[in-house]
Amino acid sequence: MKNSASTGAKAPADPRQPLSGFQYSRAQFEELVDLALSHAKQLGAADAGAEVSEGAGLSVSVRKGELENVERNRDKSLGVTVYLGQRRGNASTSDFSAAAVRQTVQAAYDIARFTAEDPVAGLPDPDDVADSYPELDLFHPWAITSDEAVKIALACEDAAFATSRKITNSEGAGVSAQQSHFFTAHMRGGERGQPGIFSGGYASSRHSLSVAPIAGKGAAMQRDYWYSSQRNPLDLATPQAVGRYAAERTLARLNGRKIATTECPVLFESPLAAGLLGAYVQATSGGALYRKTTFLADSLGKRVMAKHLDIVEDPHIIGGKGSAPFDDEGVRTVRRKVLSAGKVQGYFLSTYSARKLGMRTTGNAGGSHNLTLSSRLTQPGDDLDAMLRKLGRGLFVTELMGQGVNYVTGDYSRGASGYWVEDGRIAYPVHEITIAGNLRDMFMGIEAVGADAYSYGAKTVGSILVNRMKVAGS
Repeated sequence: MKNSASTGAKAPADPRQPLSGFQYSRAQFEELVDLALSHAKQLGAADAGAEVSEGAGLSVSVRKGELENVERNRDKSLGVTVYLGQRRGNASTSDFSAAAVRQTVQAAYDIARFTAEDPVAGLPDPDDVADSYPELDLFHPWAITSDEAVKIALACEDAAFATSRKITNSEGAGVSAQQSHFFTAHMRGGERGQPGIFSGGYASSRHSLSVAPIAGKGAAMQRDYWYSSQRNPLDLATPQAVGRYAAERTLARLNGRKIATTECPVLFESPLAAGLLGAYVQATSGGALYRKTTFLADSLGKRVMAKHLDIVEDPHIIGGKGSAPFDDEGVRTVRRKVLSAGKVQGYFLSTYSARKLGMRTTGNAGGSHNLTLSSRLTQPGDDLDAMLRKLGRGLFVTELMGQGVNYVTGDYSRGASGYWVEDGRIAYPVHEITIAGNLRDMFMGIEAVGADAYSYGAKTVGSILVNRMKVAGS
C-alpha cells in the first residue's frame, strides 16, 4: 500500500532502507500494516485500522563529575483496531512475525465481537481524512555516542559548579537523544488506498540537555534547574549556557523567607504560564466536555478569559515541537484560532468525542498542536522587568509543586516558591507557600501577558499576570 503524500521527514531515496538509527524501513512497516488489514478483511471486518511504530534513543546522566547511568532504549509496537458495525476491538503486539500479527488481529476481532455497541464508534469521516499533508521537518537524528553524551552532560554540570562556590551539590545533568517513526493505515468497507481512506506516517526526533544544581548547606539548601529541548540537536543551547543559567536560578533562591498569608497579584514565570494554557486545553478537551467533568462545559462562543487574550493553534510550524501534519486518527490538522477576544472559538476534539457532542472533529486526537497565547495589550518592551513593574507589589512565582487542579470546579491550589516583589522590583526569595484561586476567576483576571515568550513543549506564552490570588504562608 503506497501513499503519495509527503512523509513529513526527508525520506531516503530507497524506502526499503531504514532511516538512520532504525532497524525497520518504511516499506517494511507498510507490509506489516498490509498484512494486518488483509487478515482483518479475511476474518470478516469491513473497517479496521493498523499502526506500526519504532522508537530508539540514548539517555545518559552524570552527578558530581561521575557517570551515573547510560541507557539505550529500542521499542516497537503494532496496534490493530477492528470495527464490527458499531463494536470496536483493539489489540497490540511487539512481535512483528506474521503469525503474531495475525494473532493480534484475531484478538482485536474477538474483542469487538463481544463488546457492546457504541453508536459513535468508527473510523473518522472521509471528509476529515488527510489525503495529503505537508513536510514539517520533524526528523533530525543525533548520531551521538554514549561517550560524547557523557562529555556534554559533564560540561553542563561543570558550568553550573563554576558559576559560584555557593553551588555545593548537584542532582545531576543529563542528555537524551530520542527518535521514532511510524506508519498507519485504515480499511473502510474492505477497501484501502482510496481517497477518504487514510494511510501515512513520518519520522520525528526530540533531544534534550538538563541540569539541576544545589546551593547552600543544611536546611538552607536550595535547588533549581534548567534545560534545552529541540528536535534538531544543532538548535540545543550550549552546555555552558544551560549550566550557568541553572546555577544562577539556584543562587537567586538562597536566603528565602516565609511570608504571611495574604491576597495579592501573582505573576507566573513564562514556563509556568504554559501550565495555565495547558489547564485551559484540558478544560476544553472532548473527553472532559462530553463527560461534563469540566468547569468550561458548554463554553463555545462564550467569554472565559479576559477580552484582550487570543489563543492560536498552528500544527504546521516547520520543526515545531507540537507540529503534526495529521492527528492520531489520520485527520488533517489546520491552523485555527481557538480563543478570540477571550471567547471560545473551538474545542479540542477527536472523532469520538466530537460525535459524542454532536460536533465535528478538530484534528486533536492525541492532543493540541503548537498553541500560542497572546494579549492584544502586549508591547515589544514588555520583558520580565516590565512585567515585574506591572505587578508592583505581589508574588512572582517560579516553581509550582503538586497537582492541585480540580477541573470539575476549576479550583486551583498549588505549592509554590518564587520572589516577593515590592515597587516593581524583586525584594527577596520566598518559599513554603501555597497559591490558590479558581481557574475561572484566574482566566478572567489575567491583566497582562509578557513579551518574554517561551516555548514549553508545544505551548508558547510569555509571563502571565493574574490580578489576585490567595497566598497561604506562615
